[in-house]
Amino acid sequence: MTTVTVHEAKTNLSRLIAAVLAGEEVVIARGKVPAVKLVPIEPKPKRVPGLWKGKVEIGPEFFEPMSDDELAQWEGRDDEF
Repeated sequence: MTTVTVHEAKTNLSRLIAAVLAGEEVVIARGKVPAVKLVPIEPKPKRVPGLWKGKVEIGPEFFEPMSDDELAQWEGRDDEF
């Protein structure tokens, strides 16, 4: 684990990023007190179209108009009940 001061981190940021991406743990300290740890960002998984196909079913009632009470709730007008 590498510990550097804020000043060293600002001076050598590119080198520190390369070290973190290579698997090294880097801690930035304020004076002698550790403050933050640099960590790599995990890539987002690739989306797969159709992953939920056949697992979710929407009935015909979904497409029916809402009642006035339901619409008021949906729009945040709870005081109309």
